[in-house]
Amino acid sequence: MDTLAKTVIPGAQSVARAARLLRLVTQAGDEGMPVSDLARMAELTRPTAHRLLTALAHEGLVDQDERTGRWMPGPELYLMGQVAASRYDITGIARDIVRSLAVRTEESAFLSVRRGDETVCLLREEGSFPIRSFVLSEGVRFPLGVASAGLAILSFLPPHDVDAYLERHPELPQQWGAAHGEKRLRARLRETKERGYAINAGLIVEGSYGIGAAVFTREGHPQWALSLTGVQFRFGPDRQAELGRTLLAHAHQLSSRIAAAGR
Repeated sequence: MDTLAKTVIPGAQSVARAARLLRLVTQAGDEGMPVSDLARMAELTRPTAHRLLTALAHEGLVDQDERTGRWMPGPELYLMGQVAASRYDITGIARDIVRSLAVRTEESAFLSVRRGDETVCLLREEGSFPIRSFVLSEGVRFPLGVASAGLAILSFLPPHDVDAYLERHPELPQQWGAAHGEKRLRARLRETKERGYAINAGLIVEGSYGIGAAVFTREGHPQWALSLTGVQFRFGPDRQAELGRTLLAHAHQLSSRIAAAGR
């Protein structure tokens, strides 16, 4: 949400802060996270974070481990997720495609979904090649345009949406390196659209490569992405093209399934 909206809509800042804490708590999973870490990552003071977490716990959205003091997802999140899954979750119809992608390529394969200005990893299937990249796993979020999945999705958004996204996020090069400055990022977006799939050549972790392909809704919107990650020497130019073709075939298959399911 932009600054103007926060100042115009009453309570929007508190909602945004609470939502940020919920995302961080869910990312931590079963291990939970202490309030000090949550406050730091949410850019809140510790008292503010604790106050919001206590309010969320009262509603059952988060829970606190009495022994460790760590905060973790609450029962209401599970119930809400069950309801939302019927509309948004495609993991049931995508799982065998992700598995096939991992088997065919021997690399780790993933399904990610767009959530606002980020992608969230929903599925991971390990490849058989013994050396792996662990940049991505279930629940991990990246801004659009950073990991290969988000780069693929951003590439196929309408130009005005891309312009608005880059205007909202001038901090990308500071947080993710100079390669994520607007000029260089736009160049990768053009290359991705021409090629059909995105390539992340070690821009997050040195030596860890990724390629991603957008998956579309029935209306043609890029809402999900399939991706592969692995070590650099497995993603040379010749094999890159082969992996890209396999990835695009699986992405097309999943898009067709989603359209048939009316998603």
